Amino acid sequence: MASKEKELQQQQSSKGKWGVLLGAAFLMGSSAIGPGFLTQTAVFTDQLLASFGFVILMSIILDVGVQMNIWRIIAVSRMRGQDIANKVLPGLGYFLAFAVALGGLAFNIGNVGGAGLGLNVLFGIDTIIGAIITGIIAIGIFLSKEAGAAMDQIARILGLIMILLTLYVAFRSEPPVGEAVLRTFAPEQIDVFAIITLVGGTVGGYITFAGGHRLLDAGISGKESLRQVTQSSVSGVLIASIMRIFLFLAVLGVVVTGFKLDASNPAASVFQEAAGTLGYKMFGLILWAAGITSVIGAAYTSVSFLKTLSKWVARNEKLVTILFIVVSTIIFSFIGEPVTLLVIAGAINGLILPIGLGVLLVAAYKKSIVGDYKHPLWLTIFGGIVLLATTYLAVVTLINQAQKLF
Repeated sequence: MASKEKELQQQQSSKGKWGVLLGAAFLMGSSAIGPGFLTQTAVFTDQLLASFGFVILMSIILDVGVQMNIWRIIAVSRMRGQDIANKVLPGLGYFLAFAVALGGLAFNIGNVGGAGLGLNVLFGIDTIIGAIITGIIAIGIFLSKEAGAAMDQIARILGLIMILLTLYVAFRSEPPVGEAVLRTFAPEQIDVFAIITLVGGTVGGYITFAGGHRLLDAGISGKESLRQVTQSSVSGVLIASIMRIFLFLAVLGVVVTGFKLDASNPAASVFQEAAGTLGYKMFGLILWAAGITSVIGAAYTSVSFLKTLSKWVARNEKLVTILFIVVSTIIFSFIGEPVTLLVIAGAINGLILPIGLGVLLVAAYKKSIVGDYKHPLWLTIFGGIVLLATTYLAVVTLINQAQKLF
């Protein structure tokens, strides 16, 4: 009898662990699928047509390289990104935490607004009221006793809903799949900047660390968990990428007919053109789901960066997370999207991926951080290539944002 109970406990423990691994993957993947993700994909598809498939393929390969490097080093060191940064260079962790928190707050304002717009499309309610409702729902998730499990479950459910609805619209738009497949491997044009931009949009900013920190909080770390951590990191990239592929096909099917996207809301116009009023309502649901999952991911990850640097934040983690969402919602409701804050945050946000990745690649070879762990050389090379590419993007972003300010 005792052996049966022990076996049952092991099964439940294993099931719970896989739930966390899948939840971390969906947290990362659904955090990447924000309102900006939808617009970005539609615009690039309109510009590059079927050749955008090649951009997606290259970005997936680079995204996997980033996430495998970062999640593995976080897991084996049993430390969060900011603590690793402080070990590599004292004080750098504080800058990284500030950058993530500022970027998370600024973009959360946009995420809350996007979710509010989604509810406006769905039910016709005022966008600000929709944003407040979204904020209240997000707060309710973090108020629950099992906030981590609730966050994992919401990310999984809404992530699947977004993917399935987009797949439906992709079928309705009847894209030239053969042409898309051909140009994915033999593009008519190659846009390197688009590739780097997609990498920054998928695994940049706070998203870089979202899943890795979630696994650490759930106690999944150490060399013994590396295989599962690696699988979860790759799954996170694939979840975001599947959504991007389906959206790419949906947009491609519409624009090849000569349809001109609505510049004010390109993704919405695709859904409406492909599936009529029903498609437009589906877009509303996708936009709301994309907004609220990004709100949850940004709030959770931003606070996870602050809690090891401040004892007060660590003691009041749930309260600080809720305040983060409240402040984002209030700013959007009373000010809208503050342009100056978004410009500054955009510039700083671009530094998170190259600095974070660079620091962790250095940390991978410090015994004081990773012990006797041996980081694969091919992963280091892979990470180095992405580091150079995203550093270039960060410099370009800084220049562009500085021009907007001055």
